Order: sequence, then structure tokens, then C-alpha cells
Amino acid sequence: MFLRSIHRKKDGKDHRYFSIVENHRLASNKTVQRTVVYLGEINDEQQAAWRKTLAVFDEEQQEYANLSLFPDDREIPADAVDSLQVKVSGLELRRPRVFGSCWLGCELWRHLGLHEFWDSRLAGSREEVAWEKVLQLLVVNRLLDPGSEFRVHRQWYLSTAMDALLGTDFAVAEKDRWYRCLDRVLEHKQELFLWLRQKWADLFHAEFEVLLYDLTSTYFEGAMEENPKAKYGHSRDKRTDCLQVVIALVITTDGFPLAYEVMDGNTSDRATLRGFLDKIEKTYGKAKRMWVMDRGIPSEAILREMRDPAREIFYLVGTPKGKIQQYEKKWLDLPWQDRRSSCDWTIYKYGMKTIAGRGFMRRDKKVRTPPREVGRILCPECPKVKREAGFV
Repeated sequence: MFLRSIHRKKDGKDHRYFSIVENHRLASNKTVQRTVVYLGEINDEQQAAWRKTLAVFDEEQQEYANLSLFPDDREIPADAVDSLQVKVSGLELRRPRVFGSCWLGCELWRHLGLHEFWDSRLAGSREEVAWEKVLQLLVVNRLLDPGSEFRVHRQWYLSTAMDALLGTDFAVAEKDRWYRCLDRVLEHKQELFLWLRQKWADLFHAEFEVLLYDLTSTYFEGAMEENPKAKYGHSRDKRTDCLQVVIALVITTDGFPLAYEVMDGNTSDRATLRGFLDKIEKTYGKAKRMWVMDRGIPSEAILREMRDPAREIFYLVGTPKGKIQQYEKKWLDLPWQDRRSSCDWTIYKYGMKTIAGRGFMRRDKKVRTPPREVGRILCPECPKVKREAGFV
């Protein structure tokens, strides 16, 4: 970044405008300039109120003083007090820091009431920095520029204005402090989800009748001797040579998470659903909810339990390939309804409500049917579906 001036003549007078710009190199190998800050005009004929000032630290007096700025090729006006000539060509911008996005992340933290939530649960420590501020720094980093704790310590924190926003110094960014903070947070996981669920409902009018459930895995390149959950298993990353853990997540159709769990790396997908069904009912109460998941997650035994009228659970799951071959001919003979320009629907019943989709644009992954529309087809009894105009 550097300071750029533009000269213009107006009514016979010379006007000079200043701005801070930065260079950007394009794919065509050309360089363009982007204005970062427009400083305006510095002119020796301006009123005193328009004079640019800055705070200068006087080492002898050990205090700050405000000085008026004038370009080095202009004489300082006689009425100017506490003035300073500036060699514009020698000015440069050093250590620019990100502020706007960090401020927005801190505002979101405040609107969600997380300061209030964590301050009461992480208080009572004699640490140099409050644990709530350490956690806020980690959350803002994950929101804006996710990276490892060591990267935040070594690079990201220094490039932002989080020190000013948090009112702390570099002590908040000590890497060992972050790991200790995560250990303290884990025991409050369930309380946090209950708190956030209410905040999401109040702030964003989030609805929780349709839940999306899926699993993934993450691997480690190391012995992982102190992690009992790191085991060999089915690797979605094609790294069967590495130890891994399995991560399960339940979210709403708007992307708000309701629960997660880190499990042993050799956990079978079919062994996870029953525990999450019980956890959601225990945490948020029983309600008519629809679960959407891949065909490999539920077993036939779990699906029978979900169809129990006493549980009031609906589900949308892919049909096993064996059953697709079994009923394919019957589906082809049924009438199809054109619900979207990219695919057709038909409904077929064999002991439970079943939907078959026939798509013509599946090569385009961006063309899909939202879970809400599929929900209107499968479970019109669901409270959320009743509030919307549907078809069955």
C-alpha cells in the first residue's frame, strides 16, 4: 500500500487530493490499483478546520500532541500552530490490519448472548486473560478465516485488530492457552446447544421440524497414542493407512447445528442413528420431526422403530439398491408429476409412503430439490408441512 496524490486545477487554483491505494495483479499479469482510504484534499488555502492532524508522541515530554499536517512543498501558514511538514513521497502504510469483519464477528457474538453465557461458566480463574475472551477470539477466527491454533498464534492474530476489539494484548493469543480453553468448554456442550437453539429461534425464526443427519471422518498422520478414539476404519478421504475419528452432525435445513458427536474411527454408520434419535428427544423433547439421511445410515430395525406411531418420527432416506431393482418396473408404469423443470415425481406405497424421482439434469449438481419440498410429499402430517401449501 502507498499514498497517491492527484492534481487538479479548478478556477485557476491547484488542488491536490490524496488517497491510500494498493496494487492488485490480475490473471492477465496486469497491475491495477484499488483505493483503500480516500483522504481528501490537502491545500494551503483551506480553512483551519480542514487541516489534517495526527497524534505524535513526544519522547521528551512522554505525552501525545496533535500536529497539523502540510505537504513539504507548501509553506506552513503563519496562523498554523503545532504544525508539521510531511514529505508525502516518503509516506508508506505499515502493518495494515483487518478490522471490519472482526468487528462484525464480535457483534454476532454479542447478539447471540455468548458473552453472558460463557462469562458465568468460565469465570473464577486467576489467568492473565479471561477465558471468555480467548474463546471469542477462537470463534471469530473460525468464522472468518479457519485455521490451526498455531496459525492463529503466529500469523492471523497479528494481522487483525482483535487486540483492540477485545481490549487485550498478545497474551490472549498464546497457543497453549487456547488448548486449555477448549478443554474447559467441552463440559458445557449440551448447555450451549440449548442456549443457541433458543437464540436462533428468537433472532432468525429458525424451525427445527426437518433435521439433516450425516457423518464424515477426519484422519491423522501420526501415531495418536494419546487419542483412544483414533482408530482405523472406513475412510471417506481414501486414507486407509491413517488413524481417524468419525464425526456425526445434526443440522436444520437452514444450517443451524443441533448436535454433534466425535466417535471412534471404526464406528459403523448404522450404529450411530439410534443414539442421536434418543439425544434429540431427550434434549429438545418429543415432537413430530422428519429426519433426512443417506441410505447407508439407518438399518431396517431402526426404521421400524422410527415408524412406531408412539414416537411420531418421520424420515426421508434413500431406498436400498436391492429394493430399487425390485420395484423399478412398477414405478415406471405409474403416472409421474412434473414438480420442477429438472425432474419428475411419482408416489408409490408398499407398507410405507415412498417417493421415486426421475431426473434429467442430475449431471448438474446445483439442480436439486430442497428438503422442504420433499417433506411436503412424504409427511404432510408434520406440523411444519401443515403450515405450508403442499401436495400429496
